[in-house]
Amino acid sequence: MTTSKKKVGWSRRKDRVRRQVRGDAIRPRLNVYRSERHIYAQVIDDVSGTTLAAASTVGSEFRALNVKSWGREAATKVGELVAAKALARDVKTVVFDRNGFLYHGRIKAVAEGARGAGLEF
Repeated sequence: MTTSKKKVGWSRRKDRVRRQVRGDAIRPRLNVYRSERHIYAQVIDDVSGTTLAAASTVGSEFRALNVKSWGREAATKVGELVAAKALARDVKTVVFDRNGFLYHGRIKAVAEGARGAGLEF
């Protein structure tokens, strides 16, 4: 089985970031994953192994907003949704985990949406 250079590079960046980024109960980790069409965000407590809040472009809350499910606008809305859910669980500060993706475009839009909704990085 062959693996493309793009996937190998992404895997190496992901591993490098995850060695340094850890979330706990006080400062959980805001993890972002993007596929070709959708984007997913989770607030994770790594010590207990639980997901505290999650939002994505395939969720029912997002579909109720009547926004297209791709692009930076959708990513910003996902950031706002996950921040609102995290703030409802009294999580105010998080550690941003870009999951090996470069910090631009939709990944940056999720971070800016979460910051705009009240989360601190």
